[in-house]
Amino acid sequence: MNRVIALANQKGGVGKTTTAVNLAASLTATKRRVLLIDLDPQGNATMGCGIDKNAQPRTSCDVLLGDCAATEALVPVEYGGFMLMPANQDLTAAEVRLLTMIAGREFKLRNALKPIRDSFDVVLVDCPPSLNMLTLNALVAADSVMVPMQCEYYALEGLSSLIQTIDQIRTSINPELQIEGLLRTMFDPRNNLSNEVVGSAHRTFRGQGVPDHDSAQREAGRGTELRQARALSRQGIARRPRVSGARGRDDSPRRTAFSRRHD
Repeated sequence: MNRVIALANQKGGVGKTTTAVNLAASLTATKRRVLLIDLDPQGNATMGCGIDKNAQPRTSCDVLLGDCAATEALVPVEYGGFMLMPANQDLTAAEVRLLTMIAGREFKLRNALKPIRDSFDVVLVDCPPSLNMLTLNALVAADSVMVPMQCEYYALEGLSSLIQTIDQIRTSINPELQIEGLLRTMFDPRNNLSNEVVGSAHRTFRGQGVPDHDSAQREAGRGTELRQARALSRQGIARRPRVSGARGRDDSPRRTAFSRRHD
């Protein structure tokens, strides 16, 4: 398998970065060679991998602007076993410069990946929460698009715009671009609105769906992959209790108001 997969949705807070980091770690655990490209100026994927985004001499900004080769911007993720092309706020300036270019601005990422694409089994691109020039570069370079979608009403509006953009890119620039699937995030099967949104989204995607994020987490949590992925997530580290001894007890006992009254 040699694929470039973009994780895109112009709505923020839907789980794109969390999915990208977890997926990179999980695919690495299956012995695949993985590259994660952070294409968001916020640099959350970079920070989520434990990399200081402000201390990198080369980033995806330099790669897009042609200031360095892609190999010069790659850094290993110590606890994940995959490679990362980091990003920081400099990407905002890169987008402005790309907009001033007359020709070839949509192909910057695709051209930069050509020399290294065969070195990886999977290349994941974490896109920014907007349909801008950075996202366009990711979609032109990608073989497919995975769409993380929060199951709430306003997500449907974003889906329509994204599908239109994908169709336009497929027609004019990248005819091989496919929709990998819809990844439902923060899905609550007890919520009627969540189920209605999922049904509408599936009709929009003509039935091309992926298991929702919560179910995937529960299944993967039984194995090794998600535990490795969670180790990369600062949120996961923050939630993980400190243990002492073989029994895994919390070394800082919690005393609630109820327990104090009944001591």
